Amino acid sequence: MDVSSFVLLSHEQALRRQLDVAANNMANVSTAGYKREQAVFHEYVENAQEAPVQDARKTSYVLDYGQVHDIAQGAFQSTGNPLDVMIEGRGYLNVEMPDGSTGYTRAGFVKVLESGELATSGGQRLLDENGRPIAIPADQLAQVSITADGTVMAGQDPVGRLAVTGFADENMLEARGDGVLTGSGGTVMTAAQTRLRSGGVEASNVEPISETTRMVEVLRSYQVSQRLSADLSDMRRKAIDRLSRIG
Repeated sequence: MDVSSFVLLSHEQALRRQLDVAANNMANVSTAGYKREQAVFHEYVENAQEAPVQDARKTSYVLDYGQVHDIAQGAFQSTGNPLDVMIEGRGYLNVEMPDGSTGYTRAGFVKVLESGELATSGGQRLLDENGRPIAIPADQLAQVSITADGTVMAGQDPVGRLAVTGFADENMLEARGDGVLTGSGGTVMTAAQTRLRSGGVEASNVEPISETTRMVEVLRSYQVSQRLSADLSDMRRKAIDRLSRIG
């Protein structure tokens, strides 16, 4: 396999990565709080010591560098549940992970467990500013509300405040696949910095038409790459055929 084939192969691997990311975005178009992802690539230039011509000494390949999150806020999606919340602006709700660590989510589906503690729809307990679960008194379970700054009210009494953590670089967070992300370096936002909207959740910020268009573009680029590969194979075959006749 010559250099041109390796270059085409790196290009096709990049296209496959782009297609996988776009397909994952489409699969999460209805996932609350989901942030669209975009693949990132770097150029790798290899300098050869010898080449037929000067311009052929440098060969450019495509390297998969990772992916970034589109942090644009999704639309408000009403749920009818007064406990559900959408974070307006930056930040993530803090949840307790199975191993005791802290996870982060934008999916603000909130429910009250049988123990009286607030939790996400997936059962992860929501944490307060001190990293502790928020418990509702048994006689106040029917009078729970959440204010705009995250304060949890049981009747007229505050019982805690939902912790909302902000990150300087949100692309450092890693998705687990269940709407919860993990990472470090976050700072719990103050009540003045926190803005929650009750009665609904944040919809995914994925735009289906844009993702569908991107998938079509990737497929067309792959078809072009395949044609180039076929043309190169045909060129090699003809060259071998001519050299065999000379011999």
